[in-house]
Amino acid sequence: MTTKERDKKVEENLGLVHSLARKFMGRGAEYEDIVSAGCIGLIKAIDNFDESRGLKLSTYAVPAILGEIKRIWRDGGAVKVSRSIKELSLKAVRLNEQNLKLCGKELSIKDLSQKLGVSEEDVSEALSSAQLPISLSFAFENDEDSKELLIPTDSFDESLTDKLSLSSAICTLDEKDKQLITLRYFKNKTQSDTAKVLGMTQVQVSRREKKILTILREKLST
Repeated sequence: MTTKERDKKVEENLGLVHSLARKFMGRGAEYEDIVSAGCIGLIKAIDNFDESRGLKLSTYAVPAILGEIKRIWRDGGAVKVSRSIKELSLKAVRLNEQNLKLCGKELSIKDLSQKLGVSEEDVSEALSSAQLPISLSFAFENDEDSKELLIPTDSFDESLTDKLSLSSAICTLDEKDKQLITLRYFKNKTQSDTAKVLGMTQVQVSRREKKILTILREKLST
């Protein structure tokens, strides 16, 4: 593929990048940074796209775009914030430390707002950005049993990525294996009913199904 052809495909799919990027607005990263990361994912998808697999480029590109966008937070170890918020956070922390030394107590959000000449909402956001993130899976250290607390979260993006990745993996199977998986997991057929449709025995379906699932797991883990 020539550079001109790649640029054309990038331009044609920029709308997809912006659509996915908007889902991550308000999470502490600049929108331009999110879009830039998404474009990197789009370019990678374009370079690796194989039309013979039967997928549309837009469908194939979604997991790659989301993966690069999520890397913004994953690589930083925490939610990234804008430079202005970082600077405000440093100023607020310094004022708090000075007041703690002089008066023995920290300043309130209202006091910091007045001294810094910004809104209380901005002060709250700045101070929050300075805190270490709490894991969604952590243990209470003071609890004798040290039981882990799991905070369930529903992520549309991760669910979409998983579904598209699975769809992509299934498309690489031969037609009979695709049909077997479709009958068993999308049409909820029993192994016996699937065997009748495919002209196999129930035992053959069971063995083949296990092999196919192993293949799919390997593809999804790479």
